[in-house]
Amino acid sequence: MNDSSPKDPNYEARVRESFARQGLMATLGASLIRVAPGQVEIALFPSAAVSQQHGYVHAGALASIADSAAGYAALTLMPPGAGVLTAEFKINLMAPGLGERMTARGQVIKAGRTLTLAQAEVFALNDGSEKQIALLTATLMAVAGREGVKD
Repeated sequence: MNDSSPKDPNYEARVRESFARQGLMATLGASLIRVAPGQVEIALFPSAAVSQQHGYVHAGALASIADSAAGYAALTLMPPGAGVLTAEFKINLMAPGLGERMTARGQVIKAGRTLTLAQAEVFALNDGSEKQIALLTATLMAVAGREGVKD
């Protein structure tokens, strides 16, 4: 990771407040576990509400927590007043979402003034052991001055 110095001393509160406004994360039952410069961790506990027809956590739910983890990791390094929007992402699903908890760990790879490259690894916890089940890479855009887009 390159420069991981936050441009906003209140980055953690800013990320937590923004996450709390995300309706999708609330609908999925996801929770924000950790916020650090250039890093964010989001947990999701499997339930019938986020499962697919075979009982695994749905790929859409995994992609959603991974996208948010990458996006919020990027936001930790953005200046005050900037919002973050995903410009693109790609996700590789390596194993079914099966376990006691799904955890997405987002990390900034390269932070730029406008575009940030980040990734999120998703792990399934089973009997105290984690297994990586997905990898997301994303390009995030810092947005300022656009109506409706903030922190």
